[in-house]
Amino acid sequence: MQLTKQGHSCIRLDKGGPVLVIDPGGYTEPGAVQGAAAVLITHEHPDHFNEGHVRAALDADPAVEVWTLASVATLLSAAYPGRVHTVGHGDMFSAAGFDIQVHGELHAVIHPDIPRVTNVGYLVDGTVFHPGDALTVPDRPVETLLLPINAPWCKVGETADYVREVRPEHVVDVHDGLLSEIGVDLYGRVLGALTDTDRRHLVSGEAQQL
Repeated sequence: MQLTKQGHSCIRLDKGGPVLVIDPGGYTEPGAVQGAAAVLITHEHPDHFNEGHVRAALDADPAVEVWTLASVATLLSAAYPGRVHTVGHGDMFSAAGFDIQVHGELHAVIHPDIPRVTNVGYLVDGTVFHPGDALTVPDRPVETLLLPINAPWCKVGETADYVREVRPEHVVDVHDGLLSEIGVDLYGRVLGALTDTDRRHLVSGEAQQL
């Protein structure tokens, strides 16, 4: 499986066949969904869901399908009947030749005065886990964890503890669109000191074989 970073929290997964894209948002290159067979969206926040990007993919290819939670599905389903699927914690389905398991229910707390939205994470082929904006721990082993490293809700100590709890073999940084190179280096050094997991930081457009 090849993972390609597409800016901030968006990734493309490719096994040499149909392509799966997760979380094409406002900090994602517009071409991130081009050629995708399926799109997964973890939650409604605009850095994870850019409606224009997703509609462009659906309009370009009548075979493209979307899986997401209800708050996003309601924005798309009327215009694309039968192609937008609502999922929640515990669901299992196949998309673009990948087997997907859904974990989690709520976005991490930003502040007590800010209402929490729903958020789901996706475990792909039992190996790669994208948690969206939450520190959800799946009830099964994770080989590669896509790790949010910077966000309004994110604290680096909690991020390190999350890696320790999930215990993945590999970590790939996501949710890094607000960081400078200095910030990436700092977070990397702190996480490296607190965890012993193999970690990779990809720039947008860079790929890694999993």
